[in-house]
Amino acid sequence: MTARRLRATLLLAAAVPLTAATVAAVLKAGHLKLHANRHRIEITAQPRPNCPHCHGEGSWWTGGAFPEMEACGCWSARRELRIRLLPIPAWDEPPF
Repeated sequence: MTARRLRATLLLAAAVPLTAATVAAVLKAGHLKLHANRHRIEITAQPRPNCPHCHGEGSWWTGGAFPEMEACGCWSARRELRIRLLPIPAWDEPPF
């Protein structure tokens, strides 16, 4: 292995944990949840723990004769990101 390849490999090995830690910090600061599997990568919003309306619960019950759950705007009005990776197989298809 040449010195240039060795240096590039060492830099890459140092950059991967740093990148993963940065992504985790950004997701936590933005109150986002990451879900990944072989079919998709999803980033969804989570309720903010210091929200003055829902107090971190994400929703509340409305009053009346037929109470319903009302979602708080601290997370329900935020966008989701879904990246499709592999198609989900149909029920009659054999697994990979």
